[in-house]
Amino acid sequence: MNEDQFKGKWKQIKGDFKKKYGKITDDEYTEAEGSMEKLAGKMQEKYGKSKEELKDEINNW
Repeated sequence: MNEDQFKGKWKQIKGDFKKKYGKITDDEYTEAEGSMEKLAGKMQEKYGKSKEELKDEINNW
């Protein structure tokens, strides 16, 4: 596992926490933010690329 994959896994964990915290506090913004972080983390873990690399690829599509 390279550093970017590790960061991706960590983002998934943070995303899960924010999503659950958002449901507990009824804060839709925090819940949505958690979902986005989890998605970004999954992509980063799967492809082993940095956040910036993935963002550039998406923008080029």
